Amino acid sequence: MKQGFRRITAVFISFLTMTSMAWAIQSADFSSSVSAECAVLMTADTGAVLFEKDAHLHHSMASTTKIMTALLALEAAETSGDSVVDITNEMVQVEGSSMGLQTGDQLHLSALAQGMLLASGNDAANAAALFLSGTQEAFADKMNERAVRIGMADTHFVTPSGLDDEDHFSTAYDMALLAREALKNPWFVSIASSSSMQVDFVSPEKQVTYTNHNKLLGLYEGCIGLKTGFTKKSGRCLVSAAERDGVTLICVTFNAPDDWDDHIALLDYGFSQVSAVSFDGRSVQVNIPVTGGVAPSVAVQGALGGTVSLPRESTDQLTQQTFLPPFLYAPIHDGDKVGYVQFYLNGKPVYDVPIVAKQTVDVFVPEPSFWEKLFSKNKKQS
Repeated sequence: MKQGFRRITAVFISFLTMTSMAWAIQSADFSSSVSAECAVLMTADTGAVLFEKDAHLHHSMASTTKIMTALLALEAAETSGDSVVDITNEMVQVEGSSMGLQTGDQLHLSALAQGMLLASGNDAANAAALFLSGTQEAFADKMNERAVRIGMADTHFVTPSGLDDEDHFSTAYDMALLAREALKNPWFVSIASSSSMQVDFVSPEKQVTYTNHNKLLGLYEGCIGLKTGFTKKSGRCLVSAAERDGVTLICVTFNAPDDWDDHIALLDYGFSQVSAVSFDGRSVQVNIPVTGGVAPSVAVQGALGGTVSLPRESTDQLTQQTFLPPFLYAPIHDGDKVGYVQFYLNGKPVYDVPIVAKQTVDVFVPEPSFWEKLFSKNKKQS
């Protein structure tokens, strides 16, 4: 943190646990140069929108749907120990792009996610959906339930692969929210960011190499995925993410004839607008009175903070406020959160760093009086 930060100290009796809040800057006015019908550029950490073009318009999203399907498959694989899937005839009865599954094949659930994210296999998406939920309809319910939790208010999933359906739609903004969620999963990122991968089949025992359809991995430095998509109805769809100097950006385009160029231009613009700002609350070091403890007070200190993507040259406009109670009740354990430091940009909260106890203070138990000892002794004798 720069010395320009202004500190405002406050005493707050009933403090709350607060989360980071997104800031926003005015979007660049170059919509006419973006070929996409719908587009959005967003910071991955805060969800701040840097650019949008009809970002909330309902639109079919083709195989970018598989971001949700693959994420659910990988989460299930992590929970279940990566189950082996027996490929049935029903699983492979699907049109479009394929990872080449055959009835009778056996492979791990995570291998199906690899087939979805690299080869855009509709058969892999269909197989995962039927294995996890029994029917496509039941799996769509699972997809929609997760979409609600993510905050995708204008999305409705019908198919696991993204094949066209009147009731299968999303928005560029919602798909950026989905990308934010997927980026939290290291297994997902490791697959989506790979130019190619060898996928292991359990039976017949073999390895098949699949090449990622996302050409942006080779075109844009720092690209870490995520997923391409195309149908005649949807046009060219692309969800991408890229990292540079601690900042991760997400870009989504629907029906974009020049999607690679759109994403390169939008990502370049985004990285020119934001930078990673480090936060650290360790400068807060005070003692707080303790009631009912073996010590009269406890030492507390701000924790090591993280980084947040904020507008460039905004550091001098940051302020901070410390929220701590006037006293604490014992017991208190080393590492307990007792307050927080809230950081603001132009009056809006952008990040908070917890303040934690640096020692343990046990409850004070007084020695029994003479009469208490005598009573206890007589009680035992009787």
